[in-house]
Amino acid sequence: MTDHAEGERQKAADLFPVVYAELRRLAAARMAGRAAGQTLDATSLVHEAYVRLVGREDSPRWNGRDHFFAAAAEAMRHILVDRARRRHALKRGGGAARIDLPEDALAAPDDRTDAELLAVDEALGKLAEADPQAAELVKLRYFAGLSIPDAAAALGMAPRSADRLWAYARAWLRTAIGQVE
Repeated sequence: MTDHAEGERQKAADLFPVVYAELRRLAAARMAGRAAGQTLDATSLVHEAYVRLVGREDSPRWNGRDHFFAAAAEAMRHILVDRARRRHALKRGGGAARIDLPEDALAAPDDRTDAELLAVDEALGKLAEADPQAAELVKLRYFAGLSIPDAAAALGMAPRSADRLWAYARAWLRTAIGQVE
């Protein structure tokens, strides 16, 4: 490992304690409404995200707290979606079924079913192709639980712009999810 890579890893390790409490609070809020019998708790989610963020030799560089939160949101998204996929794998009795999402389906992944989470993730991939900034906002709001002002700061935009982009992204995803079903 190069000295530069080790220095970057050390920066990430130094940044983590600063944002850990907030990440833990956000993860706890997201996990609080999950169905009974979940084996993943907020602490495990944050720790697994941390391992994904700084536990590899090819860990990315962080440009501060906001960049770290964006990466953490992405890591938490992948962890939750991977777990949902594993639970719904055909060999475990999963299967495709029609999902009717309520109007507030994009508010948070709290008590959403795994099938709903997977449908949102699939549509989010398509949104990322059409509008990467909107997709990043959805990741920050939906998977990391950031508020509009916090997500706007992480993306370097005005809160009003983020609010408009959030409305657009929700409408776009609702339409895309309807086409997936």
